[in-house]
Amino acid sequence: MILSIMVSILQSLSKTIHLSLVLALLLFVGLFYFGGDFVFDQYFFSWLFRYLHVLAGIMWIGLLWYLNFVQIPSMPSIPDEQKPAVTKVIAPKVLFWFRWAAFATILTGLIVAYLNGYLHESMTLGIGSGGGKNTAIGIGMWLGIIMAYNVWFIIWPNQKKALGFIEVDPDQKMLAAKKAMITSRVNTLLSIPMLLTMVAAQNLY
Repeated sequence: MILSIMVSILQSLSKTIHLSLVLALLLFVGLFYFGGDFVFDQYFFSWLFRYLHVLAGIMWIGLLWYLNFVQIPSMPSIPDEQKPAVTKVIAPKVLFWFRWAAFATILTGLIVAYLNGYLHESMTLGIGSGGGKNTAIGIGMWLGIIMAYNVWFIIWPNQKKALGFIEVDPDQKMLAAKKAMITSRVNTLLSIPMLLTMVAAQNLY
């Protein structure tokens, strides 16, 4: 009985996510009532937005790496008659979650920096404030902002042409696809240094 219920839940992404949220909420309630005495103050909201920042970042960078490690390298080996399944069905959904996860990552990251009092110092790369942690997290933040800019203002506009959302001639379509791919590779290039500075800021200072 329990197994059949779990199978029914896991066959639906919506039900799976809802169950995951319920489990997370139960863990939160358990930690709140039995694991400590934290209160709903600035530290709590800093934690909450950091959690949301990490969730959004996993979605964003995960999809970035999926595109660059899986989808793009696989396209040449996919028969032409099967490619529309990727370009018409899979890619639009990937790009939806990809661009909004980028937006959410930047927004929640800026909120975390503000709540923790290092927004100005990090955005100025620690200049005049001792460097160190502020410089590290600032570099990571600026790399993330550059990457998000690339997503919204270069990759997405060109992907709309490449995927046929905007009608253009074949030469423009090919050029748009190349621009989107190269910019996606730029983001892949920046992603590892960005993650290094983020983790360094939290653990080395």
